[in-house]
Amino acid sequence: MSIELHHFINGKKEKGDSGRFGDIYNPALGEVQSRVPFASREELDKTVNAALSAFPDWAATPPLKRARILFKFLELLNENAASLVDLIVSEHGKVREDALGSLTRGKEVVEFVCGIPHLLKGEFSADVGSRIDSWSLRQPLGVCAGITPFNFPAMVPMWMFPVAIACGNTFIIKPSEKDPSCMLRLAELASEAGLPPGVLNVLNGDKEAVDAILEHPEIRAVSFVGSTPVARHVYQESCAHGKRVQALAGAKNHLVVLPDADLEQVTNALMGAAYGSAGERCMAISVAVVVDSVADEVVDRLKKAITGLKVGAGTDPSSHMGPLVTGDHLTRVAGYVQTGVDEGAELVADGRGIKPEGFEQGFFLGACLFDKVTPEMKIYRDEIFGPVLCIVRVPDFESALKIVNGNAYGNGTAVFTRDGDAAREFSHRVQAGMVGINVPIPVPMAFHSFGGWKDSIFGDHAVHGMEGIRFYTKLKTVTSRWPTGIRSGAEFVMPTMK
Repeated sequence: MSIELHHFINGKKEKGDSGRFGDIYNPALGEVQSRVPFASREELDKTVNAALSAFPDWAATPPLKRARILFKFLELLNENAASLVDLIVSEHGKVREDALGSLTRGKEVVEFVCGIPHLLKGEFSADVGSRIDSWSLRQPLGVCAGITPFNFPAMVPMWMFPVAIACGNTFIIKPSEKDPSCMLRLAELASEAGLPPGVLNVLNGDKEAVDAILEHPEIRAVSFVGSTPVARHVYQESCAHGKRVQALAGAKNHLVVLPDADLEQVTNALMGAAYGSAGERCMAISVAVVVDSVADEVVDRLKKAITGLKVGAGTDPSSHMGPLVTGDHLTRVAGYVQTGVDEGAELVADGRGIKPEGFEQGFFLGACLFDKVTPEMKIYRDEIFGPVLCIVRVPDFESALKIVNGNAYGNGTAVFTRDGDAAREFSHRVQAGMVGINVPIPVPMAFHSFGGWKDSIFGDHAVHGMEGIRFYTKLKTVTSRWPTGIRSGAEFVMPTMK
């Protein structure tokens, strides 16, 4: 019998009352293990009202006090790391080491915003005019919301809500309906740390809940991570309803291999970046753009390395790669593999049909490697979001750069080379938001910001870092003069600083 999950509203667990539910699978077993309630618009109204009620007092709470609660939350995250990893593995399927790594990257954002008293400092200018001073300050927006994907059930939510609440906002998060348990537990830990009721709320749901969030007049800002079509919808609807929005979208990340690169380093980088987390990463490398002179050797090295890749349950410490998140997603990704074959790409490694012993019903797909892929092919153009790596061969550096810049996405990219001049040229000219030089997955640290270019983002702000602080606050500038002596009469001209 499956477990029934809940929402977390106004500091306590709430059962859903819409009568609609979604199944949550253990992807390694291929079995339903729990079900999650899907919220109605009425339940969203209730949640927004709780967040609205909590906002005035929380916004008035000194940033130092907010930081102390976040310090306690960080302490609880460390104490409960193992159980949080268990939740991630059981619902997403990724291996424990990867789950722990993603949790760590989320904790780094909490560590960053523990310095919120410093991060919210404004600017002051004395004597901008005769006896006139001017200063700026950043103030919270109100109720904000986040909509997060299945692939990082701890990290991506923590890109959003710690920054928002540190700035004095209240927050509603709608986690992926495929793996919401980790976020529910994070909200409980935040409450245990001393976060007042209504400041952080978790509302589960599907498209109905998402559209209700985008349209609700009291939600001031929306943060989103997901596919490009949905991100575009989130951006357009949020803007149409007067909200701020940061919508991080799809990706087709390229890794360029120049002839002078260390090919052992390249092989290890591609194995981890293409097949880690079963390729279910927005920063996964799904295309290797390889200069012809070393292409055969790169493909041979990858083919050999794939034979040593162990695919199995995330609970098995010897597994390098776990299952895909659902059976439907497995069918979709396997369909792309067949499409690649039909398009004429050379399938060097075929991971279809793999069934680890004891987990025969799980949603497993082994590493797939295509060679001689061209930009016209569907497997090149589309975001597959699975363990499928495409090799595109090019004659030289300029051709490689043209391939990367010609792609519709611009999330992340990397170049592997020993040539500093080539690396500098690539980093300056490439059209992508995050660039690695001999680093395959260049995810910025929390004190920088995460965000792509082109069809990989909609909105003006990336997430976390100072971009996040600016997104979750509004700027106010005060100009002040205290009169002394006899007051002058009314002035009917545009004021200037005399």
